[in-house]
Amino acid sequence: MSTEPLIIDCHGHYTTAPDELGEYREQQKKELAIDPLFDHVKGIVNISDDQIRDSLEGAQLKLQNERGTDVTIFSPRASWMGHHIGNQTTSKYWTEHCNELIYRITELYPQNFIGAAQLPQSPNADMAASAAELERTVKELGFVGCNLSPDPSGGYWTAPPLDDKFYYPIYEKMCELNVPAMIHVSGCCHRCFHTTGSHYLGADTTAFQQLMMSKTLFKDFPDLKFIIPHGGGAVPYHWGRFRGLCDMFNLSSLTEIIENNIYFDTCVYHQEGIDLLLEVVPIENILFASEMIGAVRGIDPMTGHYFDDTKRYIDGSKLNVEDKAKVFNGNTRDVFARMDARLKKVGLI
Repeated sequence: MSTEPLIIDCHGHYTTAPDELGEYREQQKKELAIDPLFDHVKGIVNISDDQIRDSLEGAQLKLQNERGTDVTIFSPRASWMGHHIGNQTTSKYWTEHCNELIYRITELYPQNFIGAAQLPQSPNADMAASAAELERTVKELGFVGCNLSPDPSGGYWTAPPLDDKFYYPIYEKMCELNVPAMIHVSGCCHRCFHTTGSHYLGADTTAFQQLMMSKTLFKDFPDLKFIIPHGGGAVPYHWGRFRGLCDMFNLSSLTEIIENNIYFDTCVYHQEGIDLLLEVVPIENILFASEMIGAVRGIDPMTGHYFDDTKRYIDGSKLNVEDKAKVFNGNTRDVFARMDARLKKVGLI
């Protein structure tokens, strides 16, 4: 076993799933075209272990090896969560199949992937089904976190803000299970917003604002933990604005607000952006991530390297060895409290 700290990527999605998964989703859509309130049955998605291996070994696994990362917290494809599609039964069974595929991956490659759950959110449903699925995936499938959308409407923002008591059932379950949530919207059906170029980053910024402005949420749930992905959207660039808003609205200091509750990942695809993130956000609140294979898949013509090879940016930063270890390893293990047990189980620590 290596004495070097593990490089843990806290944000990966199964974007290379076999076609059968998409075919299941298309069947759901056909059923909904007949009746928007169609009461689905779960059914079966026939995907073999060999198909799963083929979908990963030339993609995520290959890039893990090439880029020098060790283990990825892996969740279903974010743009396919599609909470705005159909009704609660649509989301329930779609989510269960997606999460069960992730579980199979973690069993086939236990030293490469650890599961994080999709939630069966639906615009006209409460959070009870999401709390139940979180409990199932953590207790039965060994998952260590989940993705929580602040906008299951797909770009129309009909849901309450994140500090509303509407979300308390999922927050209670997160605290009971001791797992964090990554804030993550899904595909956008609003024609004004590109899913990955504006909807994702705008949602990150909006979610942070909602959490930051709450005067009660972290008093009610002092152990609640959120990761804001994609480097926090616009937040690091406007850190002074948010500090100023804290002052205007008589809130605690921004550093105090985020200290034990709000974290940022490193899915930022250029050196200057990573350097800004590392400079303005406390190091203890930054988790390494790449979103590989995700939103931006090409090679940067300015560097000759893949945009989403984010380890290169941490390596190229001015952080000292101790702080790099926090970003690559220690912070993630602190935030994902169930992670060490999983790492021990599979022989990684």
